[in-house]
Amino acid sequence: MEIFLTTVSALNDETRVKLLRFIDENGAMCVCDLQESFEMIQSRLSRHLKILKDAGFLRVDRRGTWAYYSVRSPLDRFRTEALKEIKTLDIKLPKFVKCSSEAEGCAIK
Repeated sequence: MEIFLTTVSALNDETRVKLLRFIDENGAMCVCDLQESFEMIQSRLSRHLKILKDAGFLRVDRRGTWAYYSVRSPLDRFRTEALKEIKTLDIKLPKFVKCSSEAEGCAIK
């Protein structure tokens, strides 16, 4: 029951729904890319990403000091269906602003 409630609670926020869809559409990305794309301060963004990760939607890969987030694979049936529903929503997503590179890491200092 607790896992179900954690998952549902994670989706009870417009920003988290947008982040989840954005990451699903654009693939793995550095926190700095999300920060620039969503024009959001790092602490608030990290809080949202942690909630989505704890709810089982996201995975994080650490590459040196940088953290890259992507949609977990495979997702269970419930999360897969939730993500399918999110894809049907009429959501205005921000433009993807890439500021990181594999070789140099994050461009935000």
